[in-house]
Amino acid sequence: MRLLGLSAETHDSGIALLEDGRPTDILEEERLNREKHTCEFPKLSLAALFDERRIDDIDAVTTCWDPSLLRRSLISAVCGNLPGSLALMMPASHPTQYSGIVFLNYWLRKGLRRQFPGQDLPPLINVTHHDAHAAIYFVSPFQDATIIVMDGYGDESATSVYTANGNRLERQWQGRFFDSLGLVYTLITRHLGFNIFEEGTVMALAACGRETLVNDMRDIVRLVPQGSFSANMSYFNYDRFGAMRPFKRKFIDAFGPARKKGEPLTQHHMDLARALQTVAEEVVLHVARAARKSYPSENLCLTGGVALNCIANARILHEDVFRHVWVPPCASDTGGPLGSALWHYHQTLQNPRRMELTHAFYGLEYRPWKVREALEKAGLHFEELDEGALLSRVAQDLANDRIIGWHQGRYEIGPRSLGNRSILASPLNPAIREVINARVKFREAFRPFAPSVMEEYASDYFELIDPSPFMTLACNVRSQMAAQIPAAIHVDNTARVQTVARATNPRYHALIEAFRKITGVPVLLNTSFNKQEPIVTTPEQAVSCFLRTEMNVLVMGDFYCSDRPKTAVERARAAFNIKEANTLGGE
Repeated sequence: MRLLGLSAETHDSGIALLEDGRPTDILEEERLNREKHTCEFPKLSLAALFDERRIDDIDAVTTCWDPSLLRRSLISAVCGNLPGSLALMMPASHPTQYSGIVFLNYWLRKGLRRQFPGQDLPPLINVTHHDAHAAIYFVSPFQDATIIVMDGYGDESATSVYTANGNRLERQWQGRFFDSLGLVYTLITRHLGFNIFEEGTVMALAACGRETLVNDMRDIVRLVPQGSFSANMSYFNYDRFGAMRPFKRKFIDAFGPARKKGEPLTQHHMDLARALQTVAEEVVLHVARAARKSYPSENLCLTGGVALNCIANARILHEDVFRHVWVPPCASDTGGPLGSALWHYHQTLQNPRRMELTHAFYGLEYRPWKVREALEKAGLHFEELDEGALLSRVAQDLANDRIIGWHQGRYEIGPRSLGNRSILASPLNPAIREVINARVKFREAFRPFAPSVMEEYASDYFELIDPSPFMTLACNVRSQMAAQIPAAIHVDNTARVQTVARATNPRYHALIEAFRKITGVPVLLNTSFNKQEPIVTTPEQAVSCFLRTEMNVLVMGDFYCSDRPKTAVERARAAFNIKEANTLGGE
């Protein structure tokens, strides 16, 4: 049985192919069209996946939204606060999705007919948004679990709790539509002068803040008995005007005016970020504690956009709310296509579970001739090395504080690079963070980097019990090891850890092992391979990013390049600037 999960008309559009319950390909459209969090129909992803396939070989297409339910929720919201709430009908009122999703089936069928002319289209099956999120349980390591879904909003609500056993899921509770921790976090992120989907930046900024505004923030999102919570609408207008006028005067009086993008970050902004993050953690813990008390499982699956808050996730473990916590690499809406297909296969068709998601490498990969072609086209000199020589040279480069662009195999699903599309550096020198932020990533100086650690050494360096292969938990660094990896530690002594197992990524594991043999430290600094753009996918994109930044070395497959001729750098920067001008209308 072949199921195609498909998401469009909302952020993070993409596709997932499920064959007999096992994912074979998961593609995010932004990686190909180079528009972050794109809402576009995933025509490039479909073209890549169906190069040698036909759409009429697919048994069903599944979606991660039920537009009829969403229409009902929208009508209810509009009727609840007339006349101002009529603004909710306008696309500009939605910070993270287009209003076209309420007509999702029409747009999807139109897009599929255009993509596959003359072929019979499979049936289209709508799965509710939170059901699709929750269905990631079917590839979790657990035989029973509680699942908490928290995001901006779904078809009916922004928070849901499920229980699971074997291949059956059951929704136990859902919150009200506008009681949304995810939406509050997003709106305050924008108030702080960052873009939507930059909530992780605010999470990092929070570590620099003081607790001066925490009590005020607790009045904004109030905890309710039995694990619920409510947004205090005396501060908000988003239930009437959405993202166009999200805050009332009371919020501005309490927390100050919005920071314009590019304005200096003050201590007040840091304190506001700290307050937001603190209350977010308290809300997540409140929901988790109630779920643990109400349902028998010691295992928790966290999913939805809020589950990308790795500090809140780790607190659930640190405070012993659940014994085990698992967060997938595609917890955000990037996992919607996979989740909808899993729901239909297991929950609707009642098929047994087939696999555990042990790695995130379900994207596209490129053959050596494509890599060679990209390097030659850019006019770069390079070497092709056997694996032993390659790893030895790169490990020595890292020990010498050189910054490496690392492009290997199939790319990762989800928003975080996990060792196949990564920028790597040594964690031994704290100054390397400033260099990468300023000269490679071109982002704020306070932003931290994740340590990738060989799984067998993880507990020696970090307060971590279970493996964390998807970089979804932020834990404390053990005090006796902190001096060894200063570049990997955030200002609050935490690190967003990725454990690397030999079985799931043998080449990346071997590189860290080669670095350990030189330095004695089994840890590398890891950040996504990009510069203010989606993570690179193709060899051409990797070459472009390498030349537009101050990385020292580019490694793609077995090809090693440290050549940076001035003419190649100028061509890459000019080509990228022209592309950006065309994409952004010259802005």
